[in-house]
Amino acid sequence: MIDCCSRLAFLNALAIATYGAEAMVTAPAAAQTQVAPAPGRTRVVLLGTAGGPALRPGRSSPAAAVIVDDKLYLVDCGYGAARQIVAAKLGLLTTKAIFITHHHSDHNADLGNFLVLSWASGLQHPIHVYGPPRVAKLIDLALQYHAYDISIRIPDEGRIEPRPLFVPHEFAEPGVIYRDDLITVEAFLVQHPPVVPAYAYKFTTPDRHIVFSGDTTYFEPLADFASGCDLLVHEALLTSALDRLLSLNPAATRLREHIVAAHTDVEDVGRIAATAGVKQLALTHLVPSYDPTLSDASWSGPVRKHYAGELVVGADFMTV
Repeated sequence: MIDCCSRLAFLNALAIATYGAEAMVTAPAAAQTQVAPAPGRTRVVLLGTAGGPALRPGRSSPAAAVIVDDKLYLVDCGYGAARQIVAAKLGLLTTKAIFITHHHSDHNADLGNFLVLSWASGLQHPIHVYGPPRVAKLIDLALQYHAYDISIRIPDEGRIEPRPLFVPHEFAEPGVIYRDDLITVEAFLVQHPPVVPAYAYKFTTPDRHIVFSGDTTYFEPLADFASGCDLLVHEALLTSALDRLLSLNPAATRLREHIVAAHTDVEDVGRIAATAGVKQLALTHLVPSYDPTLSDASWSGPVRKHYAGELVVGADFMTV
């Protein structure tokens, strides 16, 4: 079995061999322009649209902001999520709650840093964190990791104690997990082997119904969960491009098996969207996310075999 470090080393070496040194792990590109406002009370900003733990040029790790009026709700917290919010001028301190779909590092790697850096930026209100079991442990470990910095800043800068600001909520069953005066969030169990549990989320706001697939294999019941929604944000695997890349190294057989078993081929995403009758589909968590030969048409073409509605290929800082 290929461990995480070996996977990262392998994929870096493979990317360099295939596309040159520019494909090496690097920080994603910074935002060039402010996110344009969307009509209505609710907008979704795709903060990170890459799939997988390795960092690649041009796309950041998985994260998306649901913004209702002046409140921000974050779905997943991959590396760089806080920076992406700041770069998009969304207001880091407007974050009210965070929803983690599952415990893979590309979805939770920056959770602790997000919370502590929000505190260091002047956070005064609690941020509630929802996710599968281990959310509380991640927060506790983050406070331990930053304990020295925190202990210095409280007396030296007059800051408040951060622990009460970070409120974990763990759940292991699907259903409504969050409700306030602006939104209701429902969790739905999907299949993302070997990670159990892994969740999709449905946001019901004053003017939109939005579903995030999280990471999942092709899972037909998800169409019922997303039925009639205004926006489905779904992960996407372009298997043909993956095969082309991994065929360069026969040792990648196990990694290919994992990726194909745990994710949804883009054509099957089209099937889900068509069956659900969604008004708009946004592709995110693109795998592979670092192939410079792939155009938007490479991703949208297979979807169009089944889905005729509004379609966008996600990019960082895109508003949908």
